[in-house]
Amino acid sequence: MQVDRAAWMGRLSAGPGRPGPDAEVRAVHAQERGAPVPRQRVAGHRRTRSRIAAVQGRRREMQDVAAAGRRRMSTEVNEAPSGPGGAADAGGTRGAADVAPGVPAPDRPKPRRRRRRKVLTGTGVLVLLAAAGVTVAVTDPFGNGDAQPASSTDGTTLMAVREGPLSTQVTQSGTLSYAALSDGTPYAVVNQAKGIYTWVPGVGKEIGCGRALYRVDEKPVVLICGGTPAYRALSVGDEGREVRALNENLVKLGYAERSELDPRSDYYGTETAEAVAELQDELGTAETGRLDLGDAVFLPGPLLVTKAMAKAGTRAAPGAQAAQATSAKRQVTVELDPGQQSQVKVGDRAQITLPDNRTTPGRVTRIGTVAKSGDEKQDSSGSTIPVYITLTRPKDAGKLDEAPVRVQITTDGVEKALIVPVTALMGKAGGGYVVEVGDPAGGQGRRLVPVTLGMFDNDNGLVQVSGALSVGDHVVVPAS
Repeated sequence: MQVDRAAWMGRLSAGPGRPGPDAEVRAVHAQERGAPVPRQRVAGHRRTRSRIAAVQGRRREMQDVAAAGRRRMSTEVNEAPSGPGGAADAGGTRGAADVAPGVPAPDRPKPRRRRRRKVLTGTGVLVLLAAAGVTVAVTDPFGNGDAQPASSTDGTTLMAVREGPLSTQVTQSGTLSYAALSDGTPYAVVNQAKGIYTWVPGVGKEIGCGRALYRVDEKPVVLICGGTPAYRALSVGDEGREVRALNENLVKLGYAERSELDPRSDYYGTETAEAVAELQDELGTAETGRLDLGDAVFLPGPLLVTKAMAKAGTRAAPGAQAAQATSAKRQVTVELDPGQQSQVKVGDRAQITLPDNRTTPGRVTRIGTVAKSGDEKQDSSGSTIPVYITLTRPKDAGKLDEAPVRVQITTDGVEKALIVPVTALMGKAGGGYVVEVGDPAGGQGRRLVPVTLGMFDNDNGLVQVSGALSVGDHVVVPAS
């Protein structure tokens, strides 16, 4: 349908009661489509030339096609005589410029206003939020205090506030292996006997406390579990830490009764000598009741041989390594960032996920005190602190050694916490945080509620809060 442009321009020149430019464009579009022209509420005053020019300036930023249309229509209007309503003509020119002659254009709705949100900029809490692996949306807290809660159309959704247990967890990759020295190096089995090796254990051999570690001239060298290396011969009257380790072994292995020999004693008495003679009898050696240097090797616990250094038939030299070994106990080693060290303590519970996705429990038994660097340049940014975890059920690990595992350490916990998603937190001018509470039915609008932060569950993106919230309230979070 062709537009009667002369009649239309006359209406535009009619004076103060004319429709605004946007309404005029919509009227033309409707007429070109053959649709009824909607009734418009007219303004009660004439728009000034400066107002029209300002609007025209903003609309010039629209699409290139519309800009070209404006220039063409502007040329046509300028060639026609100007009417008495000069301001109206200018407004008509701007309104018509959005539509090229003969080309219909859809009605453009005004863009929906969106509430601005920006990234949380707290100090201590920001570190925890970053550790949680989430981006926290924070409202600009109103500058002058007059801002309103976000509308329900800004890409958000509602999550229920709930009450329940909450714990802080640290999740990290680790390595399941047999325990060794604190720096990860194996135990050194150092020989002090003289003679010829007549038997040495093979790789993978497990040797328990009080058992033969190897043989020199067919005399067994026994493993005594203790942290102090043997450095002298022991007999009645001697005292020391290695004597205490010997007494503990003799009682634990059943060579003496606790009522007869105090396992905590560091004195080598007649009871110790009698128990040593019992051990020598079982090993098939002379029952002297004393322990000569070279008769035993003191190491922290049962061993798993990882490398045989000596060979049967070769000479046994005092001070030379006969073998290398690790503990027969399994442990998981986790490397934590130095900043995480304060979050973990000895005794914390851990859950280890094995390579086949089975899980087994454990406990933190030791935390390193010296940061290690995996970079040859010793870049401090790559330093880590080793944390050692002992399996509660070692048999769950089977024969795995040097296996990659996933470890989740539970560091702290509360039984009854008011919990919201971390993404519900919004910063407040002057410090502090708020959450936006909404009505799922949409009947009561939204309101901002100040909250105090408690414990963070970084792995699950949850935080403990306190404030004017109740279980069952719904907080606004970004839609997933």
